[in-house]
Amino acid sequence: MPHVALYTFGVLKSPLADPAPLTREFYDIGEAVYRKIIQHPGYLARAEPAGGDRGMLFEADWGAWGEFAVPAWYGKGRTAETTALATTLSLWTDLRSAFDAVYTGLHREALNRRYDWFERPGHPNYVFWWVTDGAIPTWRDGVSRLEHLHDHGSAPHAFTFHHSFAPEGTPTTIKGIGPQSDQVR
Repeated sequence: MPHVALYTFGVLKSPLADPAPLTREFYDIGEAVYRKIIQHPGYLARAEPAGGDRGMLFEADWGAWGEFAVPAWYGKGRTAETTALATTLSLWTDLRSAFDAVYTGLHREALNRRYDWFERPGHPNYVFWWVTDGAIPTWRDGVSRLEHLHDHGSAPHAFTFHHSFAPEGTPTTIKGIGPQSDQVR
């Protein structure tokens, strides 16, 4: 059975290494959100660096998730001191589970404050695509899909909650997901 991959990407207003209260708050909330997300029904896995530390994204060993990559439009730092981004790569059993995890609880609370921490994007900040059972998406896959979404809009190759596709490539709507329920913009 196929699984759905989710890649998220946001540019922070300041580097992760910044000691300012808002940066620390984002990082602390992020850790709490991860603890909740991994317990959510439908969650399968996420990319985690082997022994990585805050800001150690580009230098980290990501194992089967591949070499760390970012979209072409990211123009900030790439060192532990200058990296100003937050990104995730995860696998889910289905769109409904991912939607419920993203738009409820602690993650929803964090989304409501995203512009305290993140620059307002001129690009999509997340993308979904289907993968075969047992496949591990890579960071490069996520970047490629996000850039495709930006350039071409939602398609079976790269899509959003609001304009989603079933594994076989047909448009789909799930109660609470779709153009009629455009809950977060």
